[in-house]
Amino acid sequence: MSVPLVKPFLKATTKQRWEGAENIPTSGGVILAMNHVSHIDPLTAAHITWDHGRLSRYLAKASLFKIKVVGPVLRAAGQIPVERASAGADALKAAIDAVNDGKLIVVYVEGSITKDPDGWPMVGKSGAARIALATGAPVIPVGQWGAQFLFNGYEKKFRPFPRKLVQMKVGTPIDLSDLEHSDRPAVEDVNLATDRIMSAIVGLVADIRGEEPPAELYDPRKARKAAREAEQAAKTEPAEQKEQADPGAANGSDGVSEA
Repeated sequence: MSVPLVKPFLKATTKQRWEGAENIPTSGGVILAMNHVSHIDPLTAAHITWDHGRLSRYLAKASLFKIKVVGPVLRAAGQIPVERASAGADALKAAIDAVNDGKLIVVYVEGSITKDPDGWPMVGKSGAARIALATGAPVIPVGQWGAQFLFNGYEKKFRPFPRKLVQMKVGTPIDLSDLEHSDRPAVEDVNLATDRIMSAIVGLVADIRGEEPPAELYDPRKARKAAREAEQAAKTEPAEQKEQADPGAANGSDGVSEA
């Protein structure tokens, strides 16, 4: 299965509104850094790059390769699965090699479909930054919106009709020239590069949506920690309430004082 076969499917189920696609370099190694809203994202990304003269490869979560519609496309196109268990080390090396070989790599910087309640990008992972700093290749930010209405990532509901509007805004290359370019860049450089990449993506998504983005990006780790703390508090609260209602019980007495 190839992009020319996927395009009729996308044309039948989506409408496209693309802006800034001329910023995608016509040749040479490049990293397209995108936000992630749907399992269908690899197909819509392939659409915009194909229509502007490039084939794309993906640094994508391995579970995507198990999806009936998406998996065969990814495998046929030689895409790069990221296994969580290996921390993506093999995939990162493969991506660096591909960029050095002049390929265009699409990286969903968040690492998974956003869990932000309002669909905004989450905090970014370091893959795109590491590839950029190891290769010196340009990083092109892309904000997107709309594919989730065709195929919702977590409900996994496919809604092909009516056709959904998929919007993409391609930004200009992110300046990382002041950061070290090496096979093993400093952690500080990687973090700074990641922040710049995510800031650019969030700005593009905000332009598409015509809304102000959140002051702080959704962090799944913080959210899980807060949920665990809330759960623990809910478990301990009844016992504390019981002690307050019956102080004697906490002291091992029946609450009746002796003269």
